[in-house]
Amino acid sequence: MRGYEDLAVWQKAMDLAVMIYALGPLMPKSELYGMTSQMQRAASSVPANIAEGYQRGTRRDYARFIAIARGSLAETETFLMLAMRINHLPNSAAGPCLEVAREVGRMLTRLKQRLDVPPAP
Repeated sequence: MRGYEDLAVWQKAMDLAVMIYALGPLMPKSELYGMTSQMQRAASSVPANIAEGYQRGTRRDYARFIAIARGSLAETETFLMLAMRINHLPNSAAGPCLEVAREVGRMLTRLKQRLDVPPAP
């Protein structure tokens, strides 16, 4: 492995961030510095925290950054659901993002569980 770039969870989180950025033009211009910006920052924080945790060097630090990534993912999902509820985004655009987000969430949960188990001696 070269590093975090080889992690399936990092790759999927990057895919999600790209999808979220692609939603930007669909959002109202009035939300450019509000919800659109927040959603993009939250989405980009997910792979960034996976990468940072991977590079930290200890399982404990890595697990902490995975927990932070999970929080950023929950924030991303919340903004997507809110944008759909207030008709800023159509379900057809936000729905696929939510599906990928849920997949990333499952992957992060599995990774966190593995990191929380002490390595065998």
